[in-house]
Amino acid sequence: MPDSAAPPTPYERFGGRPFFEALVGGFYARIAEDPVIRPMYPEADLAPAAARLRLFLEQYWGGPGTYSEQRGHPRLRRRHAPFPIDPDAAGRWLAHMRASLDEQRLEPELDAELWHYLETAAQAMVNTFAGAGDRPLPTAASAPPSRESRG
Repeated sequence: MPDSAAPPTPYERFGGRPFFEALVGGFYARIAEDPVIRPMYPEADLAPAAARLRLFLEQYWGGPGTYSEQRGHPRLRRRHAPFPIDPDAAGRWLAHMRASLDEQRLEPELDAELWHYLETAAQAMVNTFAGAGDRPLPTAASAPPSRESRG
């Protein structure tokens, strides 16, 4: 008789909703203080934006499909198109996410899996190079070091 137990989803392996609440909470605490990224959020209260990001990440990683039920297809580039996202903004976004991810203390292989996605997603949101000068797109090498590499 075949084993009917499905392997755990990344959502489950990361720690489910508590993990994503902590990750997004730490991220938005930093966004609230960022002079470049904070003005991109039209809402005075960042809680709705934090809820949307949490729901998106949960769904993307195999958790509940609440994001799509409430908002439809993610269409990330379209939803971010009204905001001028240059390499500096993407790099700042990554730095805040890296700091929050480090606080979660995932196992290294899970950390690497999530970080790869976040890095790729941040780069995909860049929609302008106006004012960016010769700055390159952010990469893992330009993001702050993870806690593993800091010792």
